[in-house]
Amino acid sequence: MRKYLLPETGNFYKANLHCHSTVSDGVLTPEQVKEKYKAHGYSVVAYTDHDVLIPHHDLTDESFIALSGFEANFNRAAKPGVTYPTPKTCHVCFVARSPEVVNQPCWNPAYALTGNAPQYAKDVCYDENEPFFVREYSPECINAMMKKGREQGFFVTYNHPTWSFENYEAYTKYDGMHAMEIMNTEVLLGGYPAYVPTIYDDMLRSGKKIFAVAADDMHKPAAVGGGYVMIKAPELTYTAITDALFDGNFYASSGPEIYELYVENEMVHIKCSDAVAITMNSSARGAGGVFAEEGKTVAEASFPFRERQTYLRFSVRDRQGNFADTRAYFIEDFI
Repeated sequence: MRKYLLPETGNFYKANLHCHSTVSDGVLTPEQVKEKYKAHGYSVVAYTDHDVLIPHHDLTDESFIALSGFEANFNRAAKPGVTYPTPKTCHVCFVARSPEVVNQPCWNPAYALTGNAPQYAKDVCYDENEPFFVREYSPECINAMMKKGREQGFFVTYNHPTWSFENYEAYTKYDGMHAMEIMNTEVLLGGYPAYVPTIYDDMLRSGKKIFAVAADDMHKPAAVGGGYVMIKAPELTYTAITDALFDGNFYASSGPEIYELYVENEMVHIKCSDAVAITMNSSARGAGGVFAEEGKTVAEASFPFRERQTYLRFSVRDRQGNFADTRAYFIEDFI
């Protein structure tokens, strides 16, 4: 019997889950962000300005969903006036599952410092019965905020580990994220390693059951369209999109498309746009790949799996060197 890993039905919607506007340190207004992304074929943008949750529901219409969110910065102690100490920091995005989720978890106005964020701190909704949350650069504090965010209905992503100068010892201690950024466009433009599938495998092999997203982290227009997720949902509504996110019904991409992914007769089958390579990675040896002959392309592949492999994930690479990556699928969930 055929079991679909990406849903059989529904539509794919192009989405950016990490961007900044003039509400913090971006150069485009929220309205300009919408128009720029719509011009690049996007249907969904999560507005994740630094440390202030400011919904933009007025921008949502029949062809565009503005998701509410914010990005929290956890910085090492620094000298006064130094925003990002050298070398380590940790950034985490929180995207609200429902448009009715308006309270910012773990609020503290002392951290609304980036760009124009201080001007918007007065507009942030929060639980006034909760004490202001004090941040520190530690796994315990970061995990506590991730946990609180999940409990209050947020999709939580761990962002750009290479730009943050974080290593295996740091990021494998974080718990509570739904996903990590396997690719970040602003990081690429800044000259840092931006496509980090090995870090995703580090996370998975350390026991985390998390998804992978690609995002622009857009501060400037040059970053628009570099990395995105293709979300498969039954319709273009706020909750249909976020339900699909929470269920992992999407893939990350910087160009290639994945059309189908399903299990049948103890094989995983993938169909995609024209590619030079389709590969399977896993928790154990027994990975595989299908590679195009010189001058040709491939558009589908099938891979066997074994129960000793706890998870499988798939990548597609095109002629331009762009990648599409599925999330990890844990074998215990589909055998």
